[in-house]
Amino acid sequence: MVYNLFHGNILDALIPISRFNKGEANKIFEEVRSSGFKVVVKNNVPACVLLTPEKYKEITDVIDDHYLLTMAEERLKNADAQTHSFEEILAKDGLTLSDIEAMEDVEIE
Repeated sequence: MVYNLFHGNILDALIPISRFNKGEANKIFEEVRSSGFKVVVKNNVPACVLLTPEKYKEITDVIDDHYLLTMAEERLKNADAQTHSFEEILAKDGLTLSDIEAMEDVEIE
């Protein structure tokens, strides 16, 4: 599955750098806020991409998820035949599922 982070027509996202030179930065930033991103072109070549913080986080989350998936797949390839349940892993550290459920604001990756 291909994950498309940039919905819409990419041509609509292109903005010439000359708009910055004309003092249109505020207007451009508003366009970025509404669309999520813009591609600044200089001499008809992409020079940079402007992203909202939300779009940036979305992209980095996808990259992180891909990295974790790749790591998990590699570990599964190299794993021996023996597996352990989640409860067994918790017990090894002296924990129970109830202990984990009682924790607040814990992010598990």
